[in-house]
Amino acid sequence: MRKSFTKLSIYCSLFISLAGTAQAQSADTVAEFKPSGKLWGYAFGDFAEKGSTDNIGTAAAPVYRGGSNQYTGMPANTSLFQFRRVYLGYNYDISTRFSAEFLLAAEDNFNGGLVNQGAGDVTVNGKFAPYVKLVNIRWKNLWHNTDLVIGSQATPSFAKTGRNDQTAEEVWSYRSIERTVSDIRRTPSFDMGASLQGWFDSKGNFGYDVMVANGTSAKPETDMFKWFSGDVYAKFLDKRLIVDLYQDYERLNWGVYTKGFNGPWYHDRNMTKLFLAWNTKMLTIGVEGFQNTILGDVTEVGKDGYTYHRTSKAMAYSAYVRGRILSNPQGNAVLSYFARYDNYDPSGNLNNVVGDPNMKTYSVATSTYEPTTKEQFVTFGLDFTPFKNIHFMPNVWMNTYNSALAYDGKNSATTPYSGMGTNGSAGLVNGIKGTDAVYRLTFYYVYGK
Repeated sequence: MRKSFTKLSIYCSLFISLAGTAQAQSADTVAEFKPSGKLWGYAFGDFAEKGSTDNIGTAAAPVYRGGSNQYTGMPANTSLFQFRRVYLGYNYDISTRFSAEFLLAAEDNFNGGLVNQGAGDVTVNGKFAPYVKLVNIRWKNLWHNTDLVIGSQATPSFAKTGRNDQTAEEVWSYRSIERTVSDIRRTPSFDMGASLQGWFDSKGNFGYDVMVANGTSAKPETDMFKWFSGDVYAKFLDKRLIVDLYQDYERLNWGVYTKGFNGPWYHDRNMTKLFLAWNTKMLTIGVEGFQNTILGDVTEVGKDGYTYHRTSKAMAYSAYVRGRILSNPQGNAVLSYFARYDNYDPSGNLNNVVGDPNMKTYSVATSTYEPTTKEQFVTFGLDFTPFKNIHFMPNVWMNTYNSALAYDGKNSATTPYSGMGTNGSAGLVNGIKGTDAVYRLTFYYVYGK
């Protein structure tokens, strides 16, 4: 008993001694470190004029393709001044190991009227309104070269993180002109969750970012499922050559009863994306491509009265180039150029839907992946930077739509389809090509950085 008491006394004394030493070291560290914060933000918008509009309906009953694209439904020969994004952020270093991030955003101000969207960050009376986009805390070096981030944050492979400073969006560097190709399809660029961001080496040439989140961006969670995403990246030749591989997965609906031979509805999505770039101060060339498979996304009502769920498969790639034309004596860009081409094809499994002789009607659960419309996007322009962080960019924005189903009653594989005259997407099946063309002077400025 006495020996046990003696051991306990020794352990307690040792623990108290270590705690005192740690407290002293912590006090010294706190004395050296001074918490500080920084207010920052940026804004971009345009004077835009619509040159042509895709409308495959009539003047009395218009049918616009493009869903949530920037200028869907805006009539030709109209113009507007418009902010497309306004940021106000605050970053605070709490200690050497902890930092916090807060960001208010107002963006996508499409509130009806000329643009006919009926959506966007606006109040009930149509005024531009901010929302909380990011609010998180970062635990730096939770273990060697790995940070833990909890809260609403940028997702893997999108905006710059604390560990990866050359993501697809950063390398493209013209978010003020257009989103990346996967962001256009509303793969979440920010979300509420937890992530680990780390390096495999000490210089950040090889790293990873994994996250579990709600999958609802700024909106509250609405189901029991979580969105899992992550990417691994490698940077070679002094970080000029970048290779980034991304993957995500989320259950959307699972085991929902459906009357029919298929049984319950199983509905999920998974995207694989590869990004390659050669990135220097004078010239950047980038290529980004993805395949998104959405299980059970197309709901088909058969002539037999039963409901069937079909899988949709979408593919897209984006290629761009940007570079400098003129620099000032300090080596900063004064005049630059950019050009980009995207090809989007969501019809990967459409033959199995429209080629079914039992098919009567069908509908799509994920509107941004409606399978009957292919799109080709082109933008190009100049970037005049009279002073650091101030940009004026004359540019052309064009999105061309074409049906994946031909007017002659056959799909792209020449398989006859039936019942299209009564299905909800009948207006999209016409073989007509149309273009939304917009001519813009974009202005973009950054403050506090």
